[in-house]
Formats: sequence, structure tokens, C-alpha cells
Amino acid sequence: MGPFVYADVLDYKNLRELVVNNRITWLVHYSALLSVVGEANVALARKINITGLHNVLDLALESCLRLFVPSTIGAFGPSSPRDPAPDLCVQRPRTIYGVSKVHGELMGEYLHHKYGLDFRCLRYPGVISANTQTGGGTTDYAVQIFHDALSTGHHDCYLRADTRLPMMHVGDCHRATVEFMQAPECQLSLRTYNIDAMSFTPEEVATEIRKHLPHLKVTYNPDSVRQTIADSWPVRFDDSNARRDWGWKSTYGLEELVSDMLSSIRDKRTNAGLPVS
Repeated sequence: MGPFVYADVLDYKNLRELVVNNRITWLVHYSALLSVVGEANVALARKINITGLHNVLDLALESCLRLFVPSTIGAFGPSSPRDPAPDLCVQRPRTIYGVSKVHGELMGEYLHHKYGLDFRCLRYPGVISANTQTGGGTTDYAVQIFHDALSTGHHDCYLRADTRLPMMHVGDCHRATVEFMQAPECQLSLRTYNIDAMSFTPEEVATEIRKHLPHLKVTYNPDSVRQTIADSWPVRFDDSNARRDWGWKSTYGLEELVSDMLSSIRDKRTNAGLPVS
């Protein structure tokens, strides 16, 4: 791990000092409140997701930086094509998280065309990793179900069993981001791309987990806020432009995802002295 400092995305002066003092050339901007947390605190989400973004955009222009900002499945809305969702279509999200991400896509593309800012953006599906802390997103069940399977053998799912959403292993997500950032500008026909790996429902991932842990029990108690958000999102991404322009290709399918997640979480729990179901 390289050097790091804590910073406030709302403190422009401090961000500027960090960029100058550390001779930064690339900014990778992940600061955001996710979908469910954002709906619970819209005012804070506006500050972090929009004002914070503008600080980063201004800083990138002022210091001639290259800028990567992730977008999300949440940038789509109920009027968007759902199966699959293309790169360019009607979006109209109904969460402050989604609205802020569409705003970020459009602002970055505008500044690219007007001032030549090297802005790059990927729309992530639900990203699945072995981290124990989830961030308040609608797809978080697809992380928690693995921890529950290995700790208690029971998962209480806040989405319907048949709720299909695009998902991706964090390893594919990291690799896609690095490959996209390294792609020559001349290869890019867009500034914002979908990336896809797999789509599954809660029941499908539970069935795959049961191949390893047959005792897993899942109950379904849909939460109205999360279910409404999920129902407004695509069930698949069309990432053909990313595949054509800069050679994107995922490596993890559902089977590989489940095997890796169970192995990684089992190792973490064992190393921490926690019981493993």
C-alpha cells in the first residue's frame, strides 16, 4: 500500500494542496453516498455526490488532471430499457444517488468536449467483494448472503427472490477500471461505458451457494424502498461498446464468484478466530 491521507471532498483548498504537494496526475473519485443511504439523507447526498464532484471537476481542470469517476446501475430509471440497458438511452433515475451520477456523467462529458478534460466513467453493476462492511446500496444483499451463509446459515433477504440485477466480482471491477484508464484516448468512442459480467436473482445465488453449503436457508421480506429502487434498474447491461473499443471482457461468472467469495470469507473468519458454519 502506498502513502495515503484522509481528506474531505468538500474541502477544495485541502484537495488542491494534496494534488500540488503530491504531484498528482490522475484523480480517481469514488466519494458518494449510495442509493439507500442517500434516500435517507438527501441533503447530505447532494453535498457529497454533487458539490464534492464539482470540487473534483474544478480541480481537474485547474491542474490539468486526468479524471476517473464511476457511475452506476442506479443512473438508470423505470423508463430506461431494462434488458439490456445500452450505453445511450433514456435514464431518468428516481434516487438522489442516480440523479447525481447522471449529473456527473453529463458534466464530465461536457467538460471533455468544451475544455478537453480527459474524463472517463464506467457504469458499475452491483460489485461483490468479501468486505464485511457494506455501503448502504440496494445490491448489498449479494455480499451479505455469503457472510450469513458462513456464520449463521440463514439470510433474510430484503428483495424478492426473482429480482434480477447485473452483478460483478470486485476483481473484474478493479481490472476493468485499470484497463479503461490505460486505454489510449484514440480508442474511445464514448466517455461513459457500461461494463457487464453476470446477472442473477437472490434465489439463483442462493442455489449456487447451496452447492457448497446445503444447509443455507433464505427468507424473503422485501423492503419497499430497496425493492422499488431495484425494480427501476436494468436486469442486464449492454457492454458491447466497451468490448469493442478497449477490449473489456469479464472473467468471473456466477459459479466462480460463489467459490471465490466463500473461500475468501472463510479465510477471513478463520484468521479472525470466528466460527465458520
